[in-house]
Amino acid sequence: QVQLVESGGGSVQAGGSLRLSCVVSGLIYSRNCLGWFRQAPGKEREGVAAIYTGQEYYADSVKGRFSISQDTAKNMVYLQMNNLKPDDTAMYYCAARPIYPYGLHLQGPFGNWGQGTQVTVSS
Repeated sequence: QVQLVESGGGSVQAGGSLRLSCVVSGLIYSRNCLGWFRQAPGKEREGVAAIYTGQEYYADSVKGRFSISQDTAKNMVYLQMNNLKPDDTAMYYCAARPIYPYGLHLQGPFGNWGQGTQVTVSS
């Protein structure tokens, strides 16, 4: 059974950085991609970044500021967030889905959602 547990959220000022972590268990990495998503109050969930075998995909809103990485030996996936903006304030989640037939992007049936970690960016 796949289980994902996020951590690392917090409160920072605009321009600051945070690194989110997600502990991954029960996942076959060669068959699945991992993604980070976020949801702000009153807004729909938004895909942020995805990763599969070292290949990365980013939403336009975070390109150049966020970086996704994974350490399969440690069963971890990370989201390094730099130059944070107030609009980045949201609950952040990691999730997984099969890589085939969907490919590497932020659409498709992501599941196994963690409990989330809150990121708050003040101006």
